[in-house]
Amino acid sequence: CTVFSLLLSALWLLNLVLSRLVWGPHGQESWSDTYADCVGRAQSPIDIQTDAAQYDPSLPPIQPEGYRSPGGNAFTLLNNGHTVEMSLPRALFLRGLPKIYTAVQLHFHWGSRGHIGGAEHLVDGRAFPAELHIVHYNSEKYPNVSEAKQQADGLAVLGVFLEVSPENPAYDNIFDNLEHVRYAGQKVSIPSFNVHELLPIQLGHYFRYNGSLTTPPCFQSVLWTVFHRAVPVSTAQLERLQQALYTTEEETSPPEPLKDNYRVPQLLNQRLVCSSFYIGEESRGCCPPALPSFSVAPNLQRKRKDWG
Repeated sequence: CTVFSLLLSALWLLNLVLSRLVWGPHGQESWSDTYADCVGRAQSPIDIQTDAAQYDPSLPPIQPEGYRSPGGNAFTLLNNGHTVEMSLPRALFLRGLPKIYTAVQLHFHWGSRGHIGGAEHLVDGRAFPAELHIVHYNSEKYPNVSEAKQQADGLAVLGVFLEVSPENPAYDNIFDNLEHVRYAGQKVSIPSFNVHELLPIQLGHYFRYNGSLTTPPCFQSVLWTVFHRAVPVSTAQLERLQQALYTTEEETSPPEPLKDNYRVPQLLNQRLVCSSFYIGEESRGCCPPALPSFSVAPNLQRKRKDWG
């Protein structure tokens, strides 16, 4: 890393930590009081340092199946109080991973208007304004996502950075419907569309590491694929995401804006980050297919309920 990159990363992390200290009883600093995994040693997101990523030539391009033609059944868009989430049919799945992973849902993380950052993962200290996550579970081994998410090899998540550029009509399939789910608990059916168009063009360039869910219960069960190339969205599209939603129910007054719903980058703790394209040291097969077992603080009681 260059000195400038390290300094930039340190300043960004300091700013994130300080800003999160005022989140209140449901803020990140108190997650581990209820969800012990949130202080585990394989947490996500992370700050990806490109010059430390190890090139693994055995990593194939991601192969999304069914994404272009997801069928005629409508998708469900939901404001769950901490993000906007869209359900995905079982016809969508991934090849190019150690197992077949079936799609479950996609959701977003973003910042606030006029401020830098919003994506969860950083790259060399750089923060993109938003990040899309597409969640899949290991359907070869587990019957459903509820069981899979607690297992070391249970989940695979695609991370897609969004950056300000020309308008991207594919994202209007979602953003045009945000007005119908402004408040927590609201949901709406939307016509199915080509989900593949939400992805970057180059699916062969990505970073791979073992990590966790970025929200409670923080299970360390995720094989992460974070694409190197960002997807463009316009300033107007981004601001709709940043300003349209509330984290409170419709009856609550005054409503609380849903923004800055991203987690502070977590320590790498000697985990390896691999790249599918050459940017540094080559190491064949550097990424294991499943997470190792990590212990958490022994004084914390383990609880297994979802964050809500």
